[in-house]
Amino acid sequence: MLIRFADTRPAGDFALVLPAAGSKQPGLDSLGTSKAAVEATLKRSRFEGESGATVEHFVESDSGRRLLVVGTGADTSASDAAEKLGGTAVAKLQTSGESHAVIDLTGLNYDADAAARVALGAALRSWRFDRYRTRLKDKQKPTLIEITVVGGKAGAEERYASRYAAIVSGVTLTRELVTEPANIIYPESFVARVREEVKDSGLELEVLGLEEMTKLGMGALLGVSQGSVRKPQLLVLKWSGGKAGDTPTVFIGKGVTFDTGGISIKPAQNMESMKWDMGGAGAVAGALLALAGRKAKANVIGVCGLVENMPDGNAQRPGDVVTTMSGQTVEVINTDAEGRLVLCDAITWAQKAYKPKVIVDLATLTGAMVIALGHEMAGIFSNDESLAKNLIRAANASGDLLWRQPLGEAYDRLIDSPIADMKNVGPREAGSITAAQFIKRFVDDGVAWAHLDIAGMAWSDKASATCDKGATGFGVRLLDQYIADSVEG
Repeated sequence: MLIRFADTRPAGDFALVLPAAGSKQPGLDSLGTSKAAVEATLKRSRFEGESGATVEHFVESDSGRRLLVVGTGADTSASDAAEKLGGTAVAKLQTSGESHAVIDLTGLNYDADAAARVALGAALRSWRFDRYRTRLKDKQKPTLIEITVVGGKAGAEERYASRYAAIVSGVTLTRELVTEPANIIYPESFVARVREEVKDSGLELEVLGLEEMTKLGMGALLGVSQGSVRKPQLLVLKWSGGKAGDTPTVFIGKGVTFDTGGISIKPAQNMESMKWDMGGAGAVAGALLALAGRKAKANVIGVCGLVENMPDGNAQRPGDVVTTMSGQTVEVINTDAEGRLVLCDAITWAQKAYKPKVIVDLATLTGAMVIALGHEMAGIFSNDESLAKNLIRAANASGDLLWRQPLGEAYDRLIDSPIADMKNVGPREAGSITAAQFIKRFVDDGVAWAHLDIAGMAWSDKASATCDKGATGFGVRLLDQYIADSVEG
């Protein structure tokens, strides 16, 4: 999507988008003699400018120009309404036959940031994945290729370029990784895809393969992958935008590129959705690309533990005991509780390699999290109050929402094993909490840690203002906002 900014409407053919904040509809004054007809259309459509509502009209006095009036809500702040305005406009016009849309903010109190976020919402909502669709009808194909935002305050274009364009790139990478099928994206091809996408970004890239991880003693991660012909990978992305020598913040993502459940195999119904079980790793890769794209003044490490969980004759069995890189032993009760086994070794390696003070892991970890929070928020578990508060603040600002979950000794005892240091699952109750307690056992003393269970958020079966059905890119904006607020300051 080509994004432009202008002080006045351009000449030529375009669809005109006018915001309406409740009864405040300043853009209609620019329609001249057509204003009355448009107002009549709005009245007959029972349009009241409510957030997300739309009405279309073709303006006869302007060569039949398509007009789209988009409600932004009477009491909604510009910052809150901006992205939804841009996204709603694109959703309505993307396959309409229009190639250019002008969103005119004239008369509304949109500062430079709000105007830039209109463009952000439009760019995010324009993303589609049609790579394997060879029989789309012409009316199903996107036609909208350009958005011009008119009437924003001075500095909107620079604000979009310096702050939000990189977010679009990061979210796009994450959505593509999550959407690709498992025969296309597996551990090695995940690395290759990311390597290609970040080659000019300034990010440093390191990869640990099977031999390196075996020498390091990553028995938990390797145990998950041993049933697959796809070799495991540990992908490390490094952004050094802060002061030399400053301790980096570490983000760690679960990257199970396909999860059958292993020997504890999942039901066949909907198993195809397990291609997005690498959503945490996808979010980490996208976030690092976004941070590099906007030249964040911070040192950040992204670690993606990449495996495929398959049930062949060499697969890990329920009851097996593995030794993790930390030296702790785990009795594998359920091979479908594999994400925590990947994360524990990735966390240990990151602590030994970088001595971080802050670690945040992201994982599509438990179905129990979906039962608890649905598809509206991800769960956050943390051993540090300040880190938890800062992440929740970043979540509220970015729109990638979080809800705090408990930790405690009583929950921790539920994963004690009679023959090893711990089991990889507890009882059916409190499944998300015991998973977090498992990960917590691998966090070194003095390290502020947060675990984000994004199982309900990486994929959506319904469209939103800034995302169509499918991969959401959840986590990219959250991590970027956290760095902007709490690390860059």
